[in-house]
Amino acid sequence: MRTIVQLLLAASLCGCVATTPRPDTGGQRVNPIPISLALEEIITTGVRQRLLDSASARFGTMLAGERTLDGRQEIVVCGTVNAKTSPGDGGDKPFIAKVYPQAASSFELVAMGDDTEAARLQIGGSCRAAGLPILDPKTHL
Repeated sequence: MRTIVQLLLAASLCGCVATTPRPDTGGQRVNPIPISLALEEIITTGVRQRLLDSASARFGTMLAGERTLDGRQEIVVCGTVNAKTSPGDGGDKPFIAKVYPQAASSFELVAMGDDTEAARLQIGGSCRAAGLPILDPKTHL
């Protein structure tokens, strides 16, 4: 009887093997960081270069976070900008951008929404997944 109990105990412990935690496959979560004046300048300059009327750009809330993905450090930025991106087009547009500090602070505009709810929801969802929820005044998301 004692042998059977010991075997059952050993068998039940076989499933309790410590494993290495899986990496976040999407690599989406970031560690929030404050936006310095230098980082803000990189972001606003980079976004303005993609606008039809850069002088009209008015930036709203911006949140940033850093992470290392595939050995490369990046800063993810979520925010809103009120500006024209095409003739007759204006209003608050959410955006996602990346800054690469190890590559001379190069800037990449990942996505900029338009006035459609679908675009705002998609970018807002990506920002929330990264841990940088931007409150959209139109959808309150």
